[in-house]
Parts: sequence; structure tokens; C-alpha cells
Amino acid sequence: MVDLAAPRVLSDTEKQVLLASPRGYCAGVDRAVITVEKALDLYGAPVYVRKEIVHNKHVVDDLRRRGAIFVDELDQVPTGETVVFSAHGVAPAVHADAAVRGLKTIDATCPLVTKVHHEAVRFAREDYDIVLVGHAGHEEVEGTMGEAPDHIQLVEGPADVATLEVRDPKRVVWLSQTTLSVDETMATVDALRARFPELIDPPSDDICYATQNRQLAIKEIAVGVDLVIVVGSRNSSNTMRLVDVALESGAGAAHRVDDASEIREEWLDGVASVSVTSGASVPESLVEGVLSWLAERGYPDARAVTSAEESLVFALPPELRRDLKAAAAASSRA
Repeated sequence: MVDLAAPRVLSDTEKQVLLASPRGYCAGVDRAVITVEKALDLYGAPVYVRKEIVHNKHVVDDLRRRGAIFVDELDQVPTGETVVFSAHGVAPAVHADAAVRGLKTIDATCPLVTKVHHEAVRFAREDYDIVLVGHAGHEEVEGTMGEAPDHIQLVEGPADVATLEVRDPKRVVWLSQTTLSVDETMATVDALRARFPELIDPPSDDICYATQNRQLAIKEIAVGVDLVIVVGSRNSSNTMRLVDVALESGAGAAHRVDDASEIREEWLDGVASVSVTSGASVPESLVEGVLSWLAERGYPDARAVTSAEESLVFALPPELRRDLKAAAAASSRA
């Protein structure tokens, strides 16, 4: 008798794996991680880091093993020590607190986040009401709102728009957390514009290029596939958005994993096509681990599908570049 409830056994020729490109580290994450690594090499352990340098537990654990100490607030950092600010940015009050405490600071804020901070300062100076589209409690949101707390209101989605109160409907501008879903953000902006027809757009797109590219890539390879695996940590906003985008694009199922050990065998029942991508804070080694796990279960080598090319590189923070240059000069004189 045939067991109709049993999953169909697929032949190897039926199986395929599609690998999104671009994926993984963006320029801002790469810069932040290298900043902590070079600070450890230059100053020696410990180097303190306020919050997680990037939202990936494997990256944080690796840096912790090398001597980085991650703290929630600056009162946990001894006077005179070095502290790195994470890629997500901090409010001006945090910089001021560091100065009062006599801390040596290295600001690893992603330049694209810094751009949003500058926009907030500019529009607050011009006395606009600023609507920030983002997620409450996210470190990037807290940093941006700290730039102009008297001018910024947070909305997390279209449902929040109805309760907004502004001084002048003709002087309202919107800004965005950089790691949101493009579609999610524009749905909120549409609701804002319906209520405030003269809503002003930011001077340039706030959602970062890497977030957009990774969402476009997964849209391309999620259509009609049985399963999408997104590699990244739960507290990574851009990673979680990739899961949503995959499902919205027509994937049969989509799951987030920190690494291959979290994949469940039953996800593969009757699955012929698998697409794989990773969030912007994810080392490529974790993706390779997922591909190896799939290969051990009869899935072929992944076929890369490239939807965009990325070549952007950010310079290291100026404080670190200065000290690295001084150390190199001292070494050459020795």
C-alpha cells in the first residue's frame, strides 16, 4: 500500500539551489567590524563596544573572544578606556556622556545612518515636523530621534498615521530607518501623504543601497520556489524583512536561521527548489555552512543569481585612521 501521507522522494535532477547576489556584508557593516578588529590590534584588549557592533550573534561572539567587551550603556565603561559606537549610530547625548566620562571614542556609525542624522538636524533647524518611519526600540531609531527629539515623531506603520499631530500640515517631512523593507516604508509614506498632501520627501533615499539590493535580489529568486532560507540573527531588522519579502514574492515557505544548525529537516519534505540569501550583517562563512548542509542532503551546488553589483567601500573612522597612521610612523622610526 502506498502511504499517501509520506513526503514524495525527489530525484537529484529535480532539486535546485539558487543563491542571491548581492547578500551578506554591506559596506557599513564591513567598516564597523574591521573597526573593532583594528582597535583590538592597535590598543590591545579590552576594547569596549556600546551595544552590538552589528546585529549578528556570530560576529559579536567572535569579537568577544578576541577581547571586545559589549556594554549596554557607557557607565559600564571604566574612565579612560576606548569605546566604539556601533554601526547603528548614537544620539548626541551619548557623545556628550562619553566626553564627561573621559572615554576615548571611535564612532563606527554607518555613513548612511549619519546621513539620516544630518537630515534630521537640518529639518529641525528649519523648524519642520519630522516623521521618522521605523521600529520603536531599534538602536538606529533611538540615535536618529536623539538628534532632534522636539521635532521628531515615530511611526511604525500606516496604522500610526491617523493619530499624528503636527503644527503645520504644510511643513512635514518624512525620514526612514535605513534597514526597512522598501514596500513597507512606502505603504506608510502613502498613508502620510494622504493625510498631509504637501509632505516633503528626504533629499535622497534613506533606505540604504544594501537593504534595497538584498530585497530586490530575494524578490527575483523567491518567485515560485518551495523554500527560502535567510541567514541572519533575529534582532537584525534587514534580515527579518528579507523573510517577509520572500513570502510576499511567492515563496512557498521562508525561514530565518542564524546558521545551518538551526535548519530543520522537515522543511525539506517535498522541496525541490531552495533559495538562499543573508542579511547585511552576515559573514559569508555562515552562508557556506547552509549550502554545505543542503549538499549533504542531495541538493546540487548553488547557482548564483546576480541582480546588482556592489563596490562601495567606506573609510575607517577618522579617529582610528589617525591612530593607525601614528602607529605606522612610530614603527618606521623604530
